[in-house]
Amino acid sequence: RGVCGHYRSVLQICSFVSPHTHILQKEDDTICYGFFFQSKSWQKLKTMVHWSPFVVSFKKRYPWVQLAGHAGNFQAGENGHLLKRYCECEQQCLQKLMQDNLCRYVPGYYGVVQKDGQDYNLMEDLLAEFDSPSIMDCKMGSRTYLEEELIKARERPRLRKDMYEKMVAVDPGAPTEEERAQQGVLKPRYMQWRETLSSTATLGFRIEGIKKADGTCNTNFKKTKHREQVMQALEDFVDGNTEILEIYLLQLKELRSALEQSHFFRTHEVVGSSLLFVHDTSGKARVWMIDFGKTVSLPDPQTLDHRSPWVEGNREDGYLWGLDNLIDIFSSMLPQTS
Repeated sequence: RGVCGHYRSVLQICSFVSPHTHILQKEDDTICYGFFFQSKSWQKLKTMVHWSPFVVSFKKRYPWVQLAGHAGNFQAGENGHLLKRYCECEQQCLQKLMQDNLCRYVPGYYGVVQKDGQDYNLMEDLLAEFDSPSIMDCKMGSRTYLEEELIKARERPRLRKDMYEKMVAVDPGAPTEEERAQQGVLKPRYMQWRETLSSTATLGFRIEGIKKADGTCNTNFKKTKHREQVMQALEDFVDGNTEILEIYLLQLKELRSALEQSHFFRTHEVVGSSLLFVHDTSGKARVWMIDFGKTVSLPDPQTLDHRSPWVEGNREDGYLWGLDNLIDIFSSMLPQTS
């Protein structure tokens, strides 16, 4: 079925957020940021579709319901669709992506619907064609916060006890003497420290979560930062199946080529977006880009190469640097031919 059309459906399997991964994600508010809601003019312009009540069969369990700490932001849909709580920024990105050469690598989009008085983006369930799939979410890029977040946090600096407690829970030696005395940390300091925990800082991506076909789920990757650790997690994800590895590797290389040619990609800061890996025992495997609630357009004529190191002000996100590393790791996991 073709994904590149006008207003096709989109899935966003929500990021693998469990109570154990709040250290990495709760402050990110990966669904959408408040400052994207300042303008409500879209309400006057959009055509609302009122979502009538329906009965959903749970014979096929939805992994995003089982794993999602933000499960309230999702509703099961019918006919292979999901509803994700409305985010204007994400809606705008999905609309643009439907007209970009990346359209075959992102879920399609059906527009805005309303259910029980709440607006949702109508998305395609990417798992619909898989039987008992194994799923992995990799958050891409060398940082998971927007530059605007640093600016806003500095404008209103305040010590955060909650972030201090999360820091200590992960690494008791992380706070400075001053922070320990104050029992608090500033948000910019916490945000930048947090990225050093995982492979976000070392490889330009991190594994958020893995759910296997047998139902086992692992979201404990917040300290997985070295190449060997990532490789072991990927090996476990595919159960040593080299055919699945080869399919994923081919798709990642095709995606990289498409990203390098994409007008959307070079004109947007892509932060907090993930690659969703899905395969099943039939040998079917796919990779999609998901989660665009923190993807923002650049002021004209600025563009990004997505590989240059981030220096505050240049808005580089390291997405392609991370993808390069991911491709290299997948390649090294395959038998080397002479």
